[in-house]
Amino acid sequence: MFADNKIKRTAVGIDLVRLLAESGDRIFSTARARDMAAQVGLKDDYLLEALHHLRRNRWIVPLRRGLYALTATVPGVAPVHEFEVAMALVEPAAVSHWSAMHHHGLTQQTPRQVFVLTTTDGSAPRMRGARADGSVDGYMVNGTAYEFIRVGAERFFGTQQVWIGEARVTITDPERTLLDGLARPQHCGDFAEVLQAFEVRSAAMELEKIIEYAIRLDGVTVKRLGWVLEHLGVDASRLDRLVSVPVKGYRKLDPTGPRRGPCDRRWMIQVNLPGRIQS
Repeated sequence: MFADNKIKRTAVGIDLVRLLAESGDRIFSTARARDMAAQVGLKDDYLLEALHHLRRNRWIVPLRRGLYALTATVPGVAPVHEFEVAMALVEPAAVSHWSAMHHHGLTQQTPRQVFVLTTTDGSAPRMRGARADGSVDGYMVNGTAYEFIRVGAERFFGTQQVWIGEARVTITDPERTLLDGLARPQHCGDFAEVLQAFEVRSAAMELEKIIEYAIRLDGVTVKRLGWVLEHLGVDASRLDRLVSVPVKGYRKLDPTGPRRGPCDRRWMIQVNLPGRIQS
């Protein structure tokens, strides 16, 4: 009798995920499942048990507490894209850094994790191994690592919405992505990869947009951007706004590199790139 009830509840659970799929709920909460359970004859008392069996049999995968995604085991359901999962893990969210570079065709390197920009107020899930300052958290979902990069709400801008399969997701636009690389190249491969991305984007770059973005961010980003644009051959007269932004002291071009190398007085930048550093 117990085994028969267990099989029956599992079957009803499968009916539930099929109903969720038909309703377009590829990612759903426990509350949403509860709202729909009565339609397939699943009693509320047995909902969590049904979700447990569905998870164990790979019909659904957990994203975070009380949140699940359907798998391709469900007939007619395409696999949920990693970027779609990112949107469900935290609010607000924008795919960013190396992930955005790859999406925009600014790098041929495929990142091994998904980078997600959020705000310091965003309730990103955590796991052991997170940095002590809380700036970056690693979180595993179905074998994929998600890295949450937190910024103040005033720095959460420069995004666009794109379609990835059946999902509409938010991603940093090419100009914001390049600036994020100047600030945190360690989340974009390395600084050499960021410079290469600038070269790839140079012909299509929206110059006024990237200058405006940089000024909204901070003076250090402004100076790094100015140095890079000048070395890409942008006319000096178009960089006057960047030159005029004040900054105290020389700042490293590559924030992850050593404090060595020649100093560029025009940009107040210490050019600490390989080949420019004298031992």
